[in-house]
Amino acid sequence: MLEVNNVSKVYGEGSAKVVALSDVSLRVNDGDFIAIMGPSGSGKSTLLNIIGGLDYPSSGEVILNGKRIDNLAENDLVDVRRGKVAYVFQQYHLLPSLTALENVLLPLIFCGANGRSSKKALDILKKVGLEKRAGHKPSELSGGEQQRVAIARALVNEPSLILADEPTGNMDRKTGAEILLLFEQLNQEGHGIIMITHDPEIAKQAKEIVVLQDGRIVGKINSE
Repeated sequence: MLEVNNVSKVYGEGSAKVVALSDVSLRVNDGDFIAIMGPSGSGKSTLLNIIGGLDYPSSGEVILNGKRIDNLAENDLVDVRRGKVAYVFQQYHLLPSLTALENVLLPLIFCGANGRSSKKALDILKKVGLEKRAGHKPSELSGGEQQRVAIARALVNEPSLILADEPTGNMDRKTGAEILLLFEQLNQEGHGIIMITHDPEIAKQAKEIVVLQDGRIVGKINSE
């Protein structure tokens, strides 16, 4: 599904040069659940952004479903990602003026929504246990509920790979555990997941843990 081959990322030049990633290689197969962990500044989010096409590597390549994506123009990259890759962030990035249902509908609208789109969005909200909150705006939802809406929005285009950047970072342990359980269920249904975390206990929920330090992979742990 996904190959990251010898990827490096350098910001700045001369005395201001910062090496965020150095010669990182990673393979993610269909249905994998991988946690990438490491201390702050280890390159976790940079790697996730490059995998998702939100940033470009300084060198190396990223191959998604047999197609190299790290050298594509933005318009071409959007087409490649659509229906294949979805993001879930620590910050929920919901539009405050829209209801939960309308937030979930957004990706379908961008893809040319039709008469069946509202039903599909409502079905996805039901999947994450929020069909009764469909008409509520983000300010009327708890943090855990807002993250569920964000996950529903990520799922609505039926991605094969979900990229989650500290998805439980703003939550208490109980709510975070509920979100992790949802990710486990999605993985069992066939969605591949790459999750960024700095918490070893959260990382243990994944099938494999990749440890980053100073921009390099320093360890891989099978946690099953």
